[in-house]
Amino acid sequence: MAKDKGPIIYQLKITLSRSKPTIWRRFLVKSEINLYKLHSVIQIVMGWTNSHMHHFRKDNVFYGTPHPDMELGWALNSKFKTVDEEKYKINEVLTRPKMKIQYEYDFGDSWWHELVLEKILEREGKPTPICVEGAMACPPEDCGSPGGYYTMLETMENPEDPEYDEICDWMGDEFDPEEFNIEEINKGLKRIKNA
Repeated sequence: MAKDKGPIIYQLKITLSRSKPTIWRRFLVKSEINLYKLHSVIQIVMGWTNSHMHHFRKDNVFYGTPHPDMELGWALNSKFKTVDEEKYKINEVLTRPKMKIQYEYDFGDSWWHELVLEKILEREGKPTPICVEGAMACPPEDCGSPGGYYTMLETMENPEDPEYDEICDWMGDEFDPEEFNIEEINKGLKRIKNA
């Protein structure tokens, strides 16, 4: 009798677009995770606070959370189809290695990410979700897009800048753009069940 090897696992890599040096994470999830739960995983893995709207995009389809009081601008363009992310699993959207999907967080600041299916694995007893690798800190919320973030970092390096004190107070003394704390990320991921 063949032994059950457990669920199929997806090894995913997410990269924050327009980040230099690159802000990225590699993590494992069950292949049957729905996109809404994957969004929750991404928030923890990247270091966001889930304070803004989001959606996934692949080809001309947007996967998001329906909002009864609002039609988003992209929904008004007839070439795009919008669907409920809770009704789609990642293995229905990404079916083989090297396939990609985009993820946008915070429509005001437009933090675009590229999510790539790197490998499909069979893992017996491997805990998921789990972050296995990454680099650099996530930008703080509401810092005004990638351009705004890097402008703030430049200001923090120049005490002569008139906005130096204000930006340093806002960013906090402990903010380190090169920090990547995998232990803290995986501690947060333990709160997500069946992913």
